[in-house]
Formats: sequence, C-alpha cells, structure tokens
Amino acid sequence: RAPADGYTLMVAANGTLAVAPQLMKLTYDSRKDLAPVALIGNSPLGLLVHPPLPAQSVKELVALAKARPGKINFGSPGPGATAHLAGEQFKMLAGINIVHVPYKGASAALVGVMSGEIEMFITGLSSGMPYVKQKQLRILGVSSAKRVNLIPDVPAIGETLPGYDVTSWYAIFAPAATPRALIDRLHQLSTTAVTTPDVQSKLNAAGVDVETLTPQQLGAKLARDHERWGKVVAAAGMKPN
Repeated sequence: RAPADGYTLMVAANGTLAVAPQLMKLTYDSRKDLAPVALIGNSPLGLLVHPPLPAQSVKELVALAKARPGKINFGSPGPGATAHLAGEQFKMLAGINIVHVPYKGASAALVGVMSGEIEMFITGLSSGMPYVKQKQLRILGVSSAKRVNLIPDVPAIGETLPGYDVTSWYAIFAPAATPRALIDRLHQLSTTAVTTPDVQSKLNAAGVDVETLTPQQLGAKLARDHERWGKVVAAAGMKPN
C-alpha cells in the first residue's frame, strides 16, 4: 500500500513469496501486487544425517529408505517450512516413504538429528556445517542444482535425483505500480551493491551465493517457485490455514 515512488522497498525470501501463499489465505498475490527489482542470492541447504545411519551417499540413503519404508524420519522447524518442503520433494522424487517430524524451530531439529531421534534433516548450510565439522552430523548432499563452492566435494542431491533443486533465495521488491524507469534504476543500484567484493564476501560467509537476475527473470523465478511448491504442498496433503 506504500506510494510507488521507489522509496519503499521490501527484502523477502521465497518462503514468504512462493510458499506461504500455498499454506495461508492471504489478502495479496505476490506475483501481481509486487514488482520484482533484483535477486540478492540463493542459500543452498544441506542433507544432514545422524552419523551412525548406514548410508554414505544420497543413493545409499534412498536404497535404505526403500528397504525400510516408513522407518526413516526427517525433521523440520515446523509444517510448511522450507526444510519440510525440501524433505517432501526428496520423498516425491525418490519414490520413498519417509516420515515428517515437525519440531519447534531449526535448533530443536538439529538436536533431534544429532541425538538420533530423527535420521535426517535438510537445513541451511550456515547452521548445519559447524556440526558436520565437529563430526556430530554427516552431510550427504547439497540441495542446489550444482555443487557449492564452499564444499565442492559434497555432491548435489540432483546428481542422484535429477530435477531436485531447493534453495532459499532472497530478493528485493517494490509496490506493483512503481514506474519501470525507477525499477530499472533500483535494479542497477542493487546489482552493483551485491556484486561488490565486500558485500559479496559477507553474503558468502552467511551461506548466500550471489546471483543477479533481471526484474523479468526474477518474476519468472517467483512464478516457477509458486507453481512448484503448490504441487509439493498438494502432494503432501497440506491444507491452507
């Protein structure tokens, strides 16, 4: 509802823009009521497992789940969270029966997988990797379409399950009626900012891989995510609140 004058902007994640509309009855449409300005970057997730689990790769994990239908649990910070949907898509693409266990927050889910209460948890690399380095957890794959520069030896889940590509992404938006000239100028300034070495290094340290897209490409990315997560939510039997 802010004036479309280029002075009021929003930074939001795909969970708010593409996932929440599948789970809540909202009074706005993120694809129509917001004008895409610039993508900041993508934050891949890691597939973490309880170390004693007898699976050393995504392929072995899928085989184990097929051999033990309904016996392997995956955690999330709560129903509808990115980690939940990431697990549901893993389940769909692998054709396996694994059970969702919602926790009250990511920290609780991390404790759950470290203790063996659950077997797997797909979560942000920035929160999970410290425990991997301490050997309290084992990482089997990253959720992005390609391997991550930070940990190049860890394969992408998509190398085993083609089409698997789940990241949290962050972008800048303006009110829908913002003039195109202002959008273009804001896009230029935003892209220049996130690609400066200092800003880029800070984003990388926070687990965000910088990527630049045109406003049109960002709009298409939002539309694809909206459709994709709608299918996952429907397949998982989740209903809007």
